[in-house]
Amino acid sequence: MKSEESTSTCMVSPTKMAQIGEDVGVYKATKKQIYSFFSAIPAGAFIAIAFVFYATTQTGNGDTPWGLTKLVGGIVFSLGVIMVVVCGSELFTSSTMTAVARVSGRISTFQMLRNWLVVYGGNFVGALFIVLLTWFAGQIMAANGQWGLTILKTAQHKIHHTWTEAFALGIFCNIMVCIAVWMTYAGKTLLDKAVIMILPISMFVASGFEHSVANMFMIPMGMMIAHFASPEFWQAVSLNPAQFADLDMYHFVVKNLIPVTLGNIVGGALCVALTQWYINRPH
Repeated sequence: MKSEESTSTCMVSPTKMAQIGEDVGVYKATKKQIYSFFSAIPAGAFIAIAFVFYATTQTGNGDTPWGLTKLVGGIVFSLGVIMVVVCGSELFTSSTMTAVARVSGRISTFQMLRNWLVVYGGNFVGALFIVLLTWFAGQIMAANGQWGLTILKTAQHKIHHTWTEAFALGIFCNIMVCIAVWMTYAGKTLLDKAVIMILPISMFVASGFEHSVANMFMIPMGMMIAHFASPEFWQAVSLNPAQFADLDMYHFVVKNLIPVTLGNIVGGALCVALTQWYINRPH
C-alpha cells in the first residue's frame, strides 16, 4: 500500500525534506572519498561549462538593458547546477549542507571536513579542465575577441571586491544555491527538480553573488587570457594586456577565493541547511 504522503500530495513534506537532507549528508561523508573526488570533477566541469554559456550571453549585447542581460545569463547558468543534481555529482557549495549530518551526530567533524576538502579539490580539477579545453578550442576569439574580453572584465571585477564584500557575496550566493538544492528534496520527478532550481540560481548569478567553484573557472580563465593571449587577441579588442596585470594568483586566492569560500560555507551550512533542518525536523 502506498503511503498517505505519496498518494495525497505532489511534493515531499518539509519534515521529510529535513530527513532527506540529513541522509544525503551521511551518504556523502561516509562513502569512500575517492568516489567523492571523482564525482566532484564533473561537477566542477558542469559549473565551468555553464559559465562558458553565461559569457556567451553577455557578449555583444549592445543596448540591451543591463538587468535583462543579467537575467538571461542567470537562466542559462542554471544549467550547470541542474546537471550537477541530475547526474548526482558532488559540488562543494551544496556539500556544505552535510553540516546537518554532523549536528545530528551521524558523522564526525573529521568526516564532514574531509568531504568538503575532497570535493573542493575535485571541483577545482574539473573547472581547470574546462579552462584548458576552452583555451585550446580558441573560444576566446569568438565574436572577434569580445567573448574573451567578457571573461577578462568579469574576472577583474571579481578580484576587486573588498574582503568583506566578497565574504558577504559568498553568503548570499550559497543561500540561493543551497535553497535551490534543498527544494529539490521536495520533488518527485526530474522536471520538478530541474525547474525549481532555475530562479534561485538565476537570482544569484544575475545579482553578481560569488560562487567559489564558478570562480575556479572564471578567474583562472581570465588569468590565462591576460598572460598568454596572442597579440592578435589584444589587437582585436584594442586593449593593452597591462590593463589586466592584476589578474594574478594573489588576487585570485587571497582577494576572492578565500573569502568567497568562507562565505559559501556560512550561507550553505548555517543559513540554509542547519536552519531548515532545525525548524522542520521531528521534535
